[in-house]
Parts: sequence; C-alpha cells; structure tokens
Amino acid sequence: MPKQRRLKSVEDVRRYLANVLLRVEAQELDAQVAGRMSYISNVLLKAIADGELERRVAMLEKTVARGPL
Repeated sequence: MPKQRRLKSVEDVRRYLANVLLRVEAQELDAQVAGRMSYISNVLLKAIADGELERRVAMLEKTVARGPL
C-alpha cells in the first residue's frame, strides 16, 4: 500500500503533484493514472482555497460586528 500523505495546504499538494510528475517521467507511474491523480488534486486545491476564504470572511465579519474602534 502506498504511503499515506496529509494534503492540508497548497504547498502539500504542490509537492505531491511534483512527485507525481517525477514518477511519470521515471516511468514508474502510468500517465493516465497521474492525470486522474492531478484532477483529484485540483479538486482538493479548490476545497483548500474555499476553506481559507471562508475562514478569512468569518474573521472579517467578526471584526465588522465589533463595530468601530
């Protein structure tokens, strides 16, 4: 079974995709499989970005709710 990775940040996913590319170039991984892995990684990147945006909006809303200083 392949090593499990925790892909929690954009940097984690970037490193993961770089590894996928290196494995394809070394002919250790089928290009079609790599394409599927890349597609799923892009979905994950969107979810990470959306989560970060949601966190930032919540912080702004909290700041605005406190009113002027």
